[in-house]
Amino acid sequence: MKRKNVIIILGIILLISLSIGLLFLIKHINYTKTYDYRLLKIGYKKDDVKIIKKKLKNKQIDIILNKKYNKKIPALLEEKYFIFNNLDNYLSYIKNNKDKTTTDIVAIINVNADKEFYKDTKKTDESKEELMLLNKYNYLDENYNPNDLKEFSNKYAYGEHQKLKEVAYNAYISMFNKAKEDGYTLIVNSSYRSYKEQKEIYDKYVSWYGEDADKTAAKPGFSEHQTGLAVDIQSYCSQKKDFDKCEEFTWLQNNAYKYGFILRYPEGKEYITGYDYESWHYRYVGKDVAKYIQENKITFDEYYAYFVK
Repeated sequence: MKRKNVIIILGIILLISLSIGLLFLIKHINYTKTYDYRLLKIGYKKDDVKIIKKKLKNKQIDIILNKKYNKKIPALLEEKYFIFNNLDNYLSYIKNNKDKTTTDIVAIINVNADKEFYKDTKKTDESKEELMLLNKYNYLDENYNPNDLKEFSNKYAYGEHQKLKEVAYNAYISMFNKAKEDGYTLIVNSSYRSYKEQKEIYDKYVSWYGEDADKTAAKPGFSEHQTGLAVDIQSYCSQKKDFDKCEEFTWLQNNAYKYGFILRYPEGKEYITGYDYESWHYRYVGKDVAKYIQENKITFDEYYAYFVK
C-alpha cells in the first residue's frame, strides 16, 4: 500500500509539474504575441515601449513593427505636434539633417518646408475663411477678391483705399481704440492687395533684389494681403524696418492676440514661414486661434498643419 501511495503521489507531482510547465509555456507564447515583447525584440527599450504604446493606436504600432528599429521614433512621438502620417517623411529628413532637433524636424515636415518654395503648390481652401492658409505652397487665384472689404478712414491709415475684410476690420478698430486708450498709435500702412497689385510689388522687388526678393515679397497669388486678413502696421516713431524698436510693437506683442491678430512672420521662424522676420506684418485668425499661437509660440503654418488641415 505504501509503495502504491508513493507512486500516486509522484504521479500527482508530475501532473502538477506538467500543468505548471504548460501554463508557463502558454503564458510565454501569449507574451510573444504582445506589443511589449515584439517591440523589445526588435531593439526598443522598456521606456521606448511605454512611449510607443501610450502615443500610438494598435494599427499604428503594427506599422512600427514592420519597420527596422529606429531610435528616433520614440523621440518623435514625444513631440507635441507629431503627425503619424508624416512619420516616414520625418525619418527620411533626419538622415540628411542630423543637426536639426526633433522639434524642428516635425515643424519643417508638417508645413512642407522640406520642399522647394513655390513647387508642388496648390490652391488654398477658401472655405476655411479667416483660417485660410497663404504661404509659398498655397495660393489664391487671380480672380479671388473678398466680397466684404471695409475701407479705413485716414484716422487709421496712411493713404487711401486701405481695406480689410469686415471681421478683421472690426477687430482692428477695437485694437486701435484700446491702444489709443493706453497711449499708443497704430497706423495701417498696407492692407488688402489684389493679385494685380501684388504682381506690381513683386516685380519691383525682383528688379531691386533679384532672387532675394522671395525672402521679403510674395509672388502674386501667394500673398496674405490678397485675403483681406493681413495688415502691415506702423507708428509715428517708425519706418517698417525698425517697427520693433517702437513701444507700439511691444504693445502689440502683449495685446494683439486679444483681438485675433498674430505676428505672422516672427523672428527665428524663417525656416518655417519662408520669409524674413517682419515685425510689422499681422494676420487676423480669430481670438481663440491667436491666443493658442501666442501661448505656444508657434507659427500659423504650424497651427494650420496640425489643427486645421
